[in-house]
Amino acid sequence: MTATLAGKHALVTGAGGGIGSAITAQLHARGARVTLVGRTQATLDASAQRLGEAAQTCTIVADVSDERQVTSAFEKARAAFGRVDILVNNAGAAFSMAFGKTTLAEWERMLAVNLTSAFLCSREALPAIVEARDGRIVNVASVAGLEGAPYISAYCAAKHGLVGLTRALAMEVAESGVTVNAVCPGYTDTDMVRAATANIVAKTGRTPEAARALLAERNPQGRLVRPEEVADAVVWLCEPGASAITAQAVAVAGGETQ
Repeated sequence: MTATLAGKHALVTGAGGGIGSAITAQLHARGARVTLVGRTQATLDASAQRLGEAAQTCTIVADVSDERQVTSAFEKARAAFGRVDILVNNAGAAFSMAFGKTTLAEWERMLAVNLTSAFLCSREALPAIVEARDGRIVNVASVAGLEGAPYISAYCAAKHGLVGLTRALAMEVAESGVTVNAVCPGYTDTDMVRAATANIVAKTGRTPEAARALLAERNPQGRLVRPEEVADAVVWLCEPGASAITAQAVAVAGGETQ
């Protein structure tokens, strides 16, 4: 890979998980210095160790739905590598429950993890990149942010909100040269989908293989998306050649949504 992002500082939230780890690997491979943010030091360390070149990476433990922790995380990131040029809001969580049984606490948790975290982190990153007239924000949403689905009303609402935030913020900063986009994966082969598979097995008695096949059926290609495929889309939006692309919600879902 060519070093198209050499000299750039990228901060990725949810960096210890499958998609987050893949994103950090591809940003690093293109020459960026990468700050990995997540809730668990062990998973962040594992992602960072796969990258090598410790001088080019920084790990920060933070709950990015908490305002004070976000402020502290960005202060540490800037102390390590300077201005955050690229922000990837990848932190997220899913919760499955019939609407009538969804508690207020679960509703608020979905909004906090999937939407408020992106608001807080974008607010921290934005002033410096607007002043520099150069920067990228990419929000990892979901096809659930583009269409509805049963039993995940809180998750759908949060991801629809994230797509809306993407489009509104992109218009607000368009003249500065900063771009804001969303990537919307379909079911991706990550721990989140493995948890969904286990939930299907528990509730329906299907085998794990049958449960995975059920999720894969939503994709017209008949398979789960790979984390690396989501990362490809994210990194493409961060590169210089994508400077005219903003306010977009790019589905990475094998044609599941059009």
